[in-house]
Amino acid sequence: MVPTAACRSNILTLEEIAYICDIFVSLGIEKIRLTGGEPLLRKGIEDLITEIARLKMPTSGHGLRDLAITTNGTSFPDRANSLKNAGLDRVTFSLDSLKHDNFTAITGVDKLDEVLDAIDTALAVGFVDTKVNVVVIRGCNDHELVDFARYARQKGLSIRFIEFMPLDSGRKWKRGDLVSGREILDRVNKVFPICLAESSRGRETAWKYRFVDGAKGEIGIISAVTDAFCGACSRIRLTADGQIRTCLFSTAEYDLRGLLRNGGTRSEIIGLIRSAVAKKEFGHTINTNHFEYASRSMSAIGG
Repeated sequence: MVPTAACRSNILTLEEIAYICDIFVSLGIEKIRLTGGEPLLRKGIEDLITEIARLKMPTSGHGLRDLAITTNGTSFPDRANSLKNAGLDRVTFSLDSLKHDNFTAITGVDKLDEVLDAIDTALAVGFVDTKVNVVVIRGCNDHELVDFARYARQKGLSIRFIEFMPLDSGRKWKRGDLVSGREILDRVNKVFPICLAESSRGRETAWKYRFVDGAKGEIGIISAVTDAFCGACSRIRLTADGQIRTCLFSTAEYDLRGLLRNGGTRSEIIGLIRSAVAKKEFGHTINTNHFEYASRSMSAIGG
């Protein structure tokens, strides 16, 4: 259904998001992830998930296969059942420390226990393939790599270590703060031997490793800076204010909201999406001397 209600807000309505998702799925998109900021702050998020989950029914040969969310977890436990009942398939939690003092220093709030409780709740409710994202920063949390690997084994989780990328709003990223994927692998492997779970990364962002001793859990390493996956990237992002972005590091955006609210037809919206995809960057330029920061910070883009 085409959204008809007038809206003065720059932020897309839930009806508009559902309509746009329907178009993306009709074009072959099979996975949708709701990110942020913090997506659970969005009023009516369960209703949106319900509408998007309807797209799992094949239409014209296409259908949604996977609907996921990335959250900081602080409000998740009370909503886990309603989210699952709405049609959410998977949950990824953002967690950069397992130590109370360090967690508070990084996030500014003392809510580590709430996040850990959220992860336990996700497992208890039955969310499959639960993941934990850890952005690794030298001198900040890299001393916890082995602790996170141990946590993965204990809980049967996928811990995904992510190289620190220049997406901070303060633009204070320094290459010296980067802990490479290779170093992460070596440091974990010294304590808990791991081996590749699959010979190819395919179109995924992470190299996946299993524990050699057969322990539960998985280690994923996303080396977006030192081992970029740009050539196989098929991701496209829609910001909360209706802009299409074809790369985390894009300096260009495509105004889908404007077209939609000015009466653009479904065919015209499809044309804009196809045009944006055709202009998708070949890769980021972090490792060159002409790198430009993305036009927005990570919190405004979505991971």
